Amino acid sequence: MDSGFTELASVDGTITPVAAATIPLKDDGLYRGDGVFEVVRLYAGRPFALADHYQRLQRSADAIELPVDRAALEAEVEALLAAAGEAEAQLRLIVTRGGRRIATTEPVPEHAEAVAIASVVYQPTLILNGVKSLSYGANMQATRIARDRGADEAVLVRPDGTVLEPPTSSIFWVAGGELRTTVLEAGVLASITRDRLLAALPVSEGEWPIGDLLGASEAFLASTTREIQPVHSVDGSELGAAPGPRTVEAQQTFAATLARELG
Repeated sequence: MDSGFTELASVDGTITPVAAATIPLKDDGLYRGDGVFEVVRLYAGRPFALADHYQRLQRSADAIELPVDRAALEAEVEALLAAAGEAEAQLRLIVTRGGRRIATTEPVPEHAEAVAIASVVYQPTLILNGVKSLSYGANMQATRIARDRGADEAVLVRPDGTVLEPPTSSIFWVAGGELRTTVLEAGVLASITRDRLLAALPVSEGEWPIGDLLGASEAFLASTTREIQPVHSVDGSELGAAPGPRTVEAQQTFAATLARELG
């Protein structure tokens, strides 16, 4: 991160340092977690897959009947990015039930070279499946549970034992000689990084039991901020090399995707 990087916020088009930004109460986005959000990676100030993030935010908003002034939001984001300059950062977009349009620039979280994950039982909320809503309390608690067990991150598992996803990323693993990930219909988010990997690599989508992941030869997480992050153990059982050959392939493929899309 550049030493001169300043976190900025745009609230309904007013740009200030993040510490000075405010929203008026009452807003059910805060009171009830009623709203939607997106996180976009900025590379030297250039957003990756911004159009895809806008589209997913719109789909999430439509699913919970949340009005979005898309034109206003896009204009405000353009002004915020101009003010932020060539930052290596992430851009957070939030639309609340109270009608607020919020965009902030933030440091990219630091992630370890490889992570240990622990399975945490989780029941998807069917009416919010596929919605990137502000109601992320359960996801964050799952991460805390995993850390209490000595892992770095959780992987959510349905009560029937089906692997879902980590709280803020997608998961891929190698089993049966193929690269696998959970199908969207099982109750996982349509991740944009996941989508890029599916377009570029042979991946088998399905509903897989946790035993399939536990028996994997390698695994990795994929997300906007992590990009491609190797997994070295699941529920205390060490996997093979981290990164393994298919993980390295995914890292190289995603790096090529970034280079191509960012020009």
